[in-house]
Amino acid sequence: MYTGVIIQESLTDQEILDKVHVIRTVVEEVTLRHNTPWVKSWILHTIEIEEDEIDKWAEWLSHNIDDSHDHPWYADFRNDKYHYVIFPDKIFKIDRSNSEQNKEAQEYGKSVGIPDHQLDWEL
Repeated sequence: MYTGVIIQESLTDQEILDKVHVIRTVVEEVTLRHNTPWVKSWILHTIEIEEDEIDKWAEWLSHNIDDSHDHPWYADFRNDKYHYVIFPDKIFKIDRSNSEQNKEAQEYGKSVGIPDHQLDWEL
């Protein structure tokens, strides 16, 4: 089972929210640090995706994450062994024991304009 958070406002199509198990939903006020001045608040859905569905939903997300602003959104999901980091049209499947793969995903995020503090996920 993979667990992660999807920000509802990051999606161009919200179909996934009806197809996966949503564990929790929280509305959060957006601050300057979030670097998303086009929204005042956002809805965060903590979701679970079955292991046999993760590749399908990662691909779907890579085509349905909004990239119409200065920097794209991304989503990430993990289990004990792997960490998926999903950007528009780019998916990283990181072996959580491989710091080099993690660094590659973080460098890609920086290259498309995502602030460093949003790329400080743990392995």
